[in-house]
Amino acid sequence: MYVQVDRILYSSVVYPDNYGFIPRSLCEDNDPMDVLVLMQEGPTYYWSIFSDLTQLDLLEPIGLMPMIDQGEKDDKIISVHADDPEYRHYTDISQLPPHRLTEIRHFFEDYKKNENKEVAVNNFLPSNNAVDAVQYSMDLYAEYILQTLKKK
Repeated sequence: MYVQVDRILYSSVVYPDNYGFIPRSLCEDNDPMDVLVLMQEGPTYYWSIFSDLTQLDLLEPIGLMPMIDQGEKDDKIISVHADDPEYRHYTDISQLPPHRLTEIRHFFEDYKKNENKEVAVNNFLPSNNAVDAVQYSMDLYAEYILQTLKKK
């Protein structure tokens, strides 16, 4: 899997870690699955490729942050980089320090305020929810591609 950075912020905040999306995935908001990668190195740059599809195991989902953006479901995968010495031992979001979770939550609650957009962040969910969400988004993408091909 690789992650591609695709957006610019409208205020003087910075992403709490590397942020992008999982290509070949699709969510209810008709966008790819968003992912926040906790790691020491970074940040990645606009439109940079984080890792390629042959390195699927390098990103380990540790949790899911359910979010509503402008009334639409817009969940975020919270992951760690498997080779990062500071974060690789985390296997579930519940292991992160409470302050770190608060930073992540507050960033996503506030980062779109300058765009006059409303965002609501729900309670973080464990790693199994994140893995299921990634699989669901990839299945949704595959179904979308099949339906598109059938129309041709």
